[in-house]
Amino acid sequence: MFIKLAGNQGVKQLLKRILESGRMPGALLFVGEEGVGKKLFAIELAKALNCRSPRGVEACDVCSACTRIAKFNFPQSDKAEDWEQLIRTDHADVAMVLAPKRVLKVDQMRAIEREANYRPFEGNARVFLIDDADKLNDSSANALLKTLEEPPKTSHLILITARPAMLLETIRSRCQVIRFSPLSVDEIEQHLANDSTARASEVRLRARLAGGSIGRAQQNDLESYQSHRAVMMRVLEALALTGDRQQLLSVSEELNSAKYKDDYEAMLDIFEGLIRDAWRLALGASEIVNEDLRAQLSKIGEKIDSRNAARWISETETLREQLAVNINRKVATDALFLSMAGG
Repeated sequence: MFIKLAGNQGVKQLLKRILESGRMPGALLFVGEEGVGKKLFAIELAKALNCRSPRGVEACDVCSACTRIAKFNFPQSDKAEDWEQLIRTDHADVAMVLAPKRVLKVDQMRAIEREANYRPFEGNARVFLIDDADKLNDSSANALLKTLEEPPKTSHLILITARPAMLLETIRSRCQVIRFSPLSVDEIEQHLANDSTARASEVRLRARLAGGSIGRAQQNDLESYQSHRAVMMRVLEALALTGDRQQLLSVSEELNSAKYKDDYEAMLDIFEGLIRDAWRLALGASEIVNEDLRAQLSKIGEKIDSRNAARWISETETLREQLAVNINRKVATDALFLSMAGG
């Protein structure tokens, strides 16, 4: 049932109209950022096409067909060859392919071509999901084109991607494109509030950090984020409140220690987010990402002006660009923080 899926009301209405028309395209291309629910919508569409007790044009979500379509039988090993097979559900007419490494293989597309030509075994339609379709290379894309050019009436392909520009134009032109939007903070917050695994105290922050992605909201390591954020707050407080340059150099030392070796760029992200939040508060905005730090960020916002906030973000971005070359990160971080303090 589409109603249980969060956000993208326009997509829900469009898919319902397509189902009501009885003219389901042979190929659909689901486009949108990572974690906005594209795969869940694709599975729900597969259920709707094969449900034994549909509610209007939507799946009932409780019949044996619906429950079996929801269960994918993923390989239990890490061997690439096991992941090169069609990943089947417990329903004979629904399957998916994933890129075993970085590329979707020719043999996977040939398996879809072969299977798509069979009539449904037990349902009304055969449905094949191609996840991360942007990982098609020229050879596998050309193999897929054979199916897209003459799709059997009872088979449907759903290509899923966050990077549609990576697909060949010949692929895109043979699919009906369905565009998914990032979810609003309220939609993500509501979804998390209904999730029994989500801690109520974390819901608001998770929703604001998600950038429109439920997947990101659920997967973010919030404890790690808050720990990293505490470090970067020391930088912002030294810049805006205390002028403590020794504090800046101390944090620079910490950032470049082995402890944060793999988190350096993520911590720059957090730093920029804190600056933006303080800047928003200084300009009178009510919505910020780090809502739980509103009191501290409001004090900082009272002390900074737009010129400095914009400069700090610009200088941080310049450092990011320098990371592409082999620079001494400790020296570069010292220079960044002291330059900020001297502005």
